[in-house]
Amino acid sequence: MTAIPAEDRPFDTVEQAAKTADEEQPYEELGLREDEYQRIRQILGRRPTTSELAMYSIMWSEHCSYKSSKVHLRQFSEKAPKSDLMLAGIGENAGVIRISDEIAVTFKVESHNHPSFVEPYQGAATGVGGIVRDILAMGARPVAVMDPLRFGAADHEDTKRVLPGVVAGVGGYGNCLGLPNIGGEVVFDPCYQGNPLVNALCVGVLPVNRLQNKEAHGPGNVVVLLGAKTGRDGIGGVSVLASATFDSDGPARRPSVQVGDPFIEKLLIESCLELYERDLIVGVQDLGGAGLTCALTETSAAAGTGMDVNLDLVPLREASMDPQEVLASESQERMLLIVDPDKLDEVLHVAERWGVIATAIGNVTDTGRLIITWHGEAVVDVPPGSLADDGPVYARPMREPADLILLQADRAETLPRPRSGVELRETILRLAASPNLCDKSWVTEQYDRYVQGNTILAQPENSGVVRIDEQTGLGIALSVDGNARYARLDPYNGAKLALAEAYRNVAASGATPLAVTNCLNFGSPEDPQVMWQFAEAVRGLADGCAELGIPVTGGNVSFYNSTGSQAIHPTPVVGVLGIMGNVGSRVPMGFGGDSDLIMLLGETTDELSGSEWAWVTHQHLGGQPPRVNLTRERILASVLTEAGERGHLSSAHDLSDGGLAQALVEATLRYDCGANITLPEDTNPFVALFSESTARALVSVPRGHEKAFTALCAQHGLPVTVIGTVDGRSRALDVRGQFTIALDELRAAWTGTMPALFGKVSTEAPAYQTPATPTASSSDPASPAPTFFAPVEAPEVPHAPLDDKA
Repeated sequence: MTAIPAEDRPFDTVEQAAKTADEEQPYEELGLREDEYQRIRQILGRRPTTSELAMYSIMWSEHCSYKSSKVHLRQFSEKAPKSDLMLAGIGENAGVIRISDEIAVTFKVESHNHPSFVEPYQGAATGVGGIVRDILAMGARPVAVMDPLRFGAADHEDTKRVLPGVVAGVGGYGNCLGLPNIGGEVVFDPCYQGNPLVNALCVGVLPVNRLQNKEAHGPGNVVVLLGAKTGRDGIGGVSVLASATFDSDGPARRPSVQVGDPFIEKLLIESCLELYERDLIVGVQDLGGAGLTCALTETSAAAGTGMDVNLDLVPLREASMDPQEVLASESQERMLLIVDPDKLDEVLHVAERWGVIATAIGNVTDTGRLIITWHGEAVVDVPPGSLADDGPVYARPMREPADLILLQADRAETLPRPRSGVELRETILRLAASPNLCDKSWVTEQYDRYVQGNTILAQPENSGVVRIDEQTGLGIALSVDGNARYARLDPYNGAKLALAEAYRNVAASGATPLAVTNCLNFGSPEDPQVMWQFAEAVRGLADGCAELGIPVTGGNVSFYNSTGSQAIHPTPVVGVLGIMGNVGSRVPMGFGGDSDLIMLLGETTDELSGSEWAWVTHQHLGGQPPRVNLTRERILASVLTEAGERGHLSSAHDLSDGGLAQALVEATLRYDCGANITLPEDTNPFVALFSESTARALVSVPRGHEKAFTALCAQHGLPVTVIGTVDGRSRALDVRGQFTIALDELRAAWTGTMPALFGKVSTEAPAYQTPATPTASSSDPASPAPTFFAPVEAPEVPHAPLDDKA
């Protein structure tokens, strides 16, 4: 291409930057501090070009560089228990755990919070798409998703705007990909008003020997862009929104939120899996936040190489785009491949067969420089490590919140409480109907939980369980949990409590917990009180994982979840993955066996601070959260998994939010089986029902197994108390000496809240515009793959690549 004369160039070049050192640049508007800008100039030996300045502003943002959290996140590696099972961990696109000699599992949870407030449907949908590509980049077939969601007050007008759009986005994208949604959370709290949390988890399966990496090795190898065309959607999207605090009227800057197309993503998944299966690529990286900027710099920096990239070759949706727009665009459904030149034709042919655009845009070099040209001129010439690895790292000031001592002194245990059976009955019905404890079928009915045919357990069960190997019955269990009220009262123990609950949920399903992922949602890191909360939560989670003997494999930090000066409660969301030797031994949460003995495992004490009862009944938040004892959690988990394998349990339900009362509500309603309960004589009835003491579970044991089960509990030193029997004929929850509630009345209270708040679930399909070419139907997005490891069969007849819509 003929070079454009300098005076006629409408864009900034490296040559011009070297000659115009004093030219003013809008670095502050892009989120860079004065000292950061000067450091960039020092690295380059000149002022940055417009494109380079955009790249540094993105890669040095909070979202991409973790500049405020790195000093604390190191604890996850420093305190991590040794694990021979972890094949990839922190720093990779997702953690990978080996679950057998041949099979590995990869999983991760990330946030898409701010985009989902600005545009709920696309924000949530592209959050799912992004985490799916993280899993795909590790070499795995995605097999399931989960969605921990948090919204403002359930009856607030803006919640009625945000929640339906978010749920539709999560369901629409995941359903079109044919991925079962096996669990999650829906939590309401006024602290999330204006700052909803949309966290998304994906899990995938791969052969141990097919693990991929993102390193751009091999000078001379070809850099290939695979997937959708690049447009202006998402320019400055998540990378800006994730590093900006909202004011009371919304975000100060409203960049365009990414627009997703799950049908293209489905084709992208299948084409990548075929490339992996045929060993046609050297490295792979997904394009998510920061788009090409992130993918090009991270892949070359990871390998210590350089790249020459011709930006003119990038397929565009809009020809008028500037180079910095192309580099910053967060258009969805794109992957970056590193390909041996001898295999390039095969790679392009695979992409063509799947109807996916594949374009060679550059080459790997040994220069250690990332050089990007536009219309024949260099617009970027940087050391890639300076963008990907050498961003600023801050030890932010920290200060314990000024109100914490008074908050902790205001104990919920001193609040007025129900005394009579009538009052206890009313309280159970009130809590069962409360937004956080009520039936969430309004949400989950919009998700396909059983597509692919390998879902064994799904919401509302303790954890989602997926069969991985049909021959052996090998499976995995996943749970995501977090309690922001606990973390507000004590972020160190609040993080431990989130870990303990997820760990307990996995064990209650009959699986052995193996590994952890996390999404840490907090306010502004520039607020010393928020940074103290963050540091304490990280310390608690790292210490908790060390005590439980399971490593953190990766995760995400989401800062700036604030409206003005008002931050959300600290919200560490913790995901735990467990392994189940045979999914046939999984344990459901609901009572099912008539005359089964109902037993309470663990010890109950008067612990009500931060509880659902305190919040629903008194709108109270204060005191100390329940004490956490991870040694007891390990004992409980050992008993639950061993008892499940031996067939001693008909059901198991962890005790957490709402205590024993809520567990009884959910266990009886699950299969419409009543229960006759006699509360322990040495415990106050109210405390027995509503305390949220930890390391407890409610189980039902078939007749004939009770002696073996109680002996197992005694062997492990786990307290066990028989509190009743399952009554399949009574259709009532009868707490002897206190009250009786017919299951019909209980179900009416439990199921009526969400429809009353948000109306009936729409049965209309998402309003997607399918691509004009027939290629989208060449592989039914909802069709299960023959195996987890091989792509579905591609069309035999080559056809034109998809022409993406603008």
